[in-house]
Amino acid sequence: MKKIVFILSTIAIIVIAFSFTIKDKKTEKKILISTSFGDIKVRLYDETPLHRDNFIKLAKEGYLNGTLFHRVIKGFMIQGGDPDSKTAKPGQMLGNGGPDYTIPAEFVAKYYHKKGVLAAAREGDQVNPKKESSGSQFYIVQGRKYDDATLNSIEKNQNKKFTEEQRNIYKTIGGAAHLDGNYTVFGEVYEGIDVVDKIANVAVDSNNRPLEDLKMTVTLIEE
Repeated sequence: MKKIVFILSTIAIIVIAFSFTIKDKKTEKKILISTSFGDIKVRLYDETPLHRDNFIKLAKEGYLNGTLFHRVIKGFMIQGGDPDSKTAKPGQMLGNGGPDYTIPAEFVAKYYHKKGVLAAAREGDQVNPKKESSGSQFYIVQGRKYDDATLNSIEKNQNKKFTEEQRNIYKTIGGAAHLDGNYTVFGEVYEGIDVVDKIANVAVDSNNRPLEDLKMTVTLIEE
C-alpha cells in the first residue's frame, strides 16, 4: 500500500511540474521585428520584468513602428528605437530620442551579451551612474568570437569573472563580452539571426548610420 501511495505521489509531482512547464511556455512573451531584410523573432525574459513589460507596451502602442536601425557596427551590434529617426533627414545624427522616462537596470547574471541577445541602450556612466536604460532604444548583439587571452584581459581590466559557460559561448558563438554587467540584457533572438547578420553588414556613414534607411515594425506575437 505504501508503495502504491509513493508511486501515485511521484506521478502527481511530475504532472504538476509538467503543467508549470507548459504554462511557462504559453505565457512567454515574444516580439516580431519586421524589416526589409526579413523578420527577427525575439523571446523576452521574465526575469527582467520592467524591460519586458515596457517593450510589450511600446509594441502594442506602435511606438517603434517606422523607427530606424540608426546605428550599425559590423561585428558588434545593430541599434534602433529612437523615435526621432522616424522623420530623420539623410545623414542626421540620431540616438538621443526616446520617451520621457528611463528604466532601472535589471542585471541578471545568467543573461550576458552572447550573439543574438536583445539589450537596452543607455546614456554613459558620467550622466547615468545607475546605468538606467533608455525608455525605447535597444540593440541586438551580432558580436565576434573571442580567444582566452582577450577574455582574460577583459576580466582584468573590468574586474569581472566569466563563467566556463560564458567563455565557451564567447569563443564558439561570439558576442560582446565587454558589455556584461553594464547594460541590461532582456531577451534573445530565437529566429532570424541571419537577418541580424545581414543588417550588420550594410554600408554605413562615419556615424555608423546606414546609408539607406532601415525601418522596422515591432509587434507582439500573439499565440
